[in-house]
Amino acid sequence: MSVKNWLSRLGAPLRDYVESIGYGARTFGSLLKVSPGLLRRPSLVIEQLHFIGNYSMLIITLSGLFVGMVLGLQGYTTLNKYGAEQSLGVLVALGLTRELGPVITALLFAGRAGTSLTAEIGLMKAGEQLSAMEMMAVNPLQRVLAPRFWAGALSVPLLASVFSAVGVLGGWLVGVQLIGVDDGAFWSQMQASVDIWKDIANGFIKSVVFGIAITFIALYQGYEAQPTPEDVARATTRTVVISSLTIWWLDFMMTALMFSK
Repeated sequence: MSVKNWLSRLGAPLRDYVESIGYGARTFGSLLKVSPGLLRRPSLVIEQLHFIGNYSMLIITLSGLFVGMVLGLQGYTTLNKYGAEQSLGVLVALGLTRELGPVITALLFAGRAGTSLTAEIGLMKAGEQLSAMEMMAVNPLQRVLAPRFWAGALSVPLLASVFSAVGVLGGWLVGVQLIGVDDGAFWSQMQASVDIWKDIANGFIKSVVFGIAITFIALYQGYEAQPTPEDVARATTRTVVISSLTIWWLDFMMTALMFSK
């Protein structure tokens, strides 16, 4: 194989990758550009908020409860070795508000709602519904993608808040009701140690960023999928993989910026 052919085979995937990033950035800009038009029809966002957020509530609530219970059990086992079991409430609250709440909620949202969005948009494209809208002078970005984008961006922070709140309740059930940690110490130390801006607000910011990233990835994968059942299925798989890796990368970057001091 000549050097020219070798460089061609090496550069073609890289070129395609850079092109996809550029086209994705342009699509994101176009999505933001048409979003103010939703102010005239807020019902579109509310409808999608119900579909995306409300239907994800059950899995988020149950997962938050069990994660909080496991965190309370494991935290007590560790703290008990050092005689610090009264700080169980602090451990549970900080673990959930800083990391577990936003991250696990985002991963569950990507698996449940993200795949649904990708499949929905991909099937609409395969059924030529998006093309029909363009023929009728209706912008698919404004009518179809933008309401789903903002509904997803709003849903993740709300779901993450529910996850953390239910998780704290799960830690209390295990730590106080099951094991016997002092109820007053559990809540008082939590209130004294958890800062609303440094801990809760930073976790909320994480969930907002995750919501924007996941929803856009899901919509973009469906919008760019080839109009065939096979490629729609592959786009759904790509949504989960790319969203999961993006969540972990963004979590590391934001944690380094927020909690490095």
